[in-house]
Amino acid sequence: MNDYIQQFAAKFGVFDMVRTTRMPNTRRALAIAEFARDRGKLDDFRKLTLAAHWQEGRDIEDDKVLHDIAIASSLPPDDALSTATDPVYLDRIAAVRSEFKSLDIGGIPAFVFDNEIIEGCQTYEVIVEAALRAGVRPRITSP
Repeated sequence: MNDYIQQFAAKFGVFDMVRTTRMPNTRRALAIAEFARDRGKLDDFRKLTLAAHWQEGRDIEDDKVLHDIAIASSLPPDDALSTATDPVYLDRIAAVRSEFKSLDIGGIPAFVFDNEIIEGCQTYEVIVEAALRAGVRPRITSP
């Protein structure tokens, strides 16, 4: 899997990925991500968490790492860490997992377009084609 991810990332110009020996349990980080979503900081938290794991080789299960990411995301770190075990946020994660299981989705990320499911690392073009088949209209941007 690491070889595939390295090759996939290289297509996007990302060459500095750290090879991991195991995949972390992301449940706590995902709970904090929901906390970040509620505060309009999801994108920052998500980018920093991915960089910590994939580029810096940091353990995103570790409280110190999550604390540092919270600070860098402009989240109150103690509040963020407390949400890592908060049933409200963990229930959100469980609900999403339950929905994915009901759709027989096993890969992450996953995109659902009508009756078509795109799982795992896919190119932008594959995702766009699925969206177009589902009737999504492209945004028109002006120069």
